[in-house]
Amino acid sequence: MVDSKILETFPNPAPGRDYVIEHTHHEFTSLCPMTGHPDFADIVVRYVPDGLCVELKSLKLYFHAFRNEGIFFEAATNKICDDLGRALSPRSLVIESRWKARGGFTSVVTAEWKNLKTKLPPRHHTKTTLAPLSFPP
Repeated sequence: MVDSKILETFPNPAPGRDYVIEHTHHEFTSLCPMTGHPDFADIVVRYVPDGLCVELKSLKLYFHAFRNEGIFFEAATNKICDDLGRALSPRSLVIESRWKARGGFTSVVTAEWKNLKTKLPPRHHTKTTLAPLSFPP
């Protein structure tokens, strides 16, 4: 699993003002956990910082760490949101992943960070089992 310790931060240069920072990464890749095929996305990180901002080289390295990770679109988007939310504790944070067409579909997944003082609930994983494909003779 991708390690969020890759993310580095620096002090917000204007903590007394609300302002929006938006970063778009156009080279995000991961692997479909069902087929092993590569998935490609643009990832948009939009946040209003509080005390910290994310350092861009570390964000790029963090995104590149997903390259060989078998992960669903929804899980990748939410992991990025959770990891950045925990690292930055921003006033607001939205992650939007725009997945490239595969199998005739494009997908957009949006996750919003809620800066809660309570701990996030544990993640539950349910294994999906697909029946083998059968084709008529």
